Amino acid sequence: MPRERTLLPSALQDAYTLGGLDPEGLFPCILGHEAAGIVESVGEGVTSVAPGLFPCILGHEAAGIVESVGEGVTSVAPGDHVIPCYQAYCGECKFCKHPESNLCVSVRAFTGKGVMKSDGKPRFSVDGKPLFHFMGTSTFSEYTVVHEQSVAKVDPAAPLEKVCLLGCGVSTGWGAVFNTAKVKPGTSVAVFGLGAVGLAVIEAAKRAGASRIIGVDINPTKFAAAKEFGATECVNPKDHDKPIQQVIVEMTEWGCDYTFECIGNTSVMRAALECAHRGWGTSVVIGVAAAGQEISTRPFQLVTGRRWMGTAFGGYKSRVQVPDLVSEYMAGGTLLDKYITHTMKFDDINTAFELLHAGECLRCVLTF
Repeated sequence: MPRERTLLPSALQDAYTLGGLDPEGLFPCILGHEAAGIVESVGEGVTSVAPGLFPCILGHEAAGIVESVGEGVTSVAPGDHVIPCYQAYCGECKFCKHPESNLCVSVRAFTGKGVMKSDGKPRFSVDGKPLFHFMGTSTFSEYTVVHEQSVAKVDPAAPLEKVCLLGCGVSTGWGAVFNTAKVKPGTSVAVFGLGAVGLAVIEAAKRAGASRIIGVDINPTKFAAAKEFGATECVNPKDHDKPIQQVIVEMTEWGCDYTFECIGNTSVMRAALECAHRGWGTSVVIGVAAAGQEISTRPFQLVTGRRWMGTAFGGYKSRVQVPDLVSEYMAGGTLLDKYITHTMKFDDINTAFELLHAGECLRCVLTF
C-alpha cells in the first residue's frame, strides 16, 4: 500500500499539492512506481503561464510494476514490469493504424480532462475532494491508475530506475531523428537546447550517421556533455552580435540539413527553421511552448523548400515500440545511463526541480 504524504513542489512560481493516496473506485490498471524522472515540461505544467486542471498529481516519466488490473485488461497482469506512456496506443483507431502517426485518440479526450474513460472521473482524492490525473499517467505518486492503452510491458530484467527515462524525453529525442526527420548519413544537424532531449537528438543523429552536429545553447557548461554525446561543435548565441540562424547559415554555407528545437521557445523555433538548408532543409519542433503561444516566420522561408515539422513522443507507437527501445538498451546499443546525473528519494523532489531549472542536471531520477 502507498504511504500517505503531501508534497509541495516549488516549480517556478507556483506550488500545488500532490497526494500519494491509495486510488479508489474502478480502474483499468494500478501501478506501483519504482522510479520517476523529472522533466522540464512538468515544471512548466505547474506555473501560472500554463493553464491546467488543478489540483492534480503531476509527472509523466516513470517505470513500475503492475499492482492489479481491472476487468477486461489482457495486455498486462499483476507483477508485470511496465512503463506508463502519456502517448497512448490502442492499435485500432485511425491514428494508430496510420504508419506516419502515433497520436492515438482512444483515451485522449479523457486524459486531457484529467479523468478516466470508464466513468469520466479521476481515481485520486484527498479529504474527499478529487485530484485530477496528469497526461494520463500521474507518475509523481507511489501508486497511480492508468488506462490499459497507456502501459507498455517491458523486459523484467531491465532496471526500472534506468528505463523510466524511455517514458518521455530520451525516446522523444531519438524518435525525432529516426522517425520524424529520418536523418540520413553524411548530413549536417543543428540542435537547439542541450538538455536531456537535445542530447538524445545528438546521440541519435550520431547513430544515424550525421557528419556534422552543432549544439546550440546559452549555457556553455553544457557543451562538454554535448560533445560526449556526439556533437562536433557547440555555439553560444550570446557570443555573437547577429541572430543565431545567421551565424549557423554562415558556418555551414546555406544552413543545416536538419535542425531540432528542444526548448519550447517560439523565437528559437523560428531560428531553427531559418537555419535549415534552403531547398531541402527540415526543422523539427520538439519543445513544448507555453499555452497560447504562436509561431511565425516569413512565407519565403517555406516557399524556398524548407519543411517545418513537429513530433510527439518522437513518433513512437508507445505500447509496441517502447519495449523495443528497452531491448536496445539492454543490448548495449544506447547511452541511456549517461542521461541520469542525479538520483534522489521522492521526498527531495524540490531539490530535483531546483537542479533542473538551474541547468545543473540532465535527468534526476526519483525513487520511492
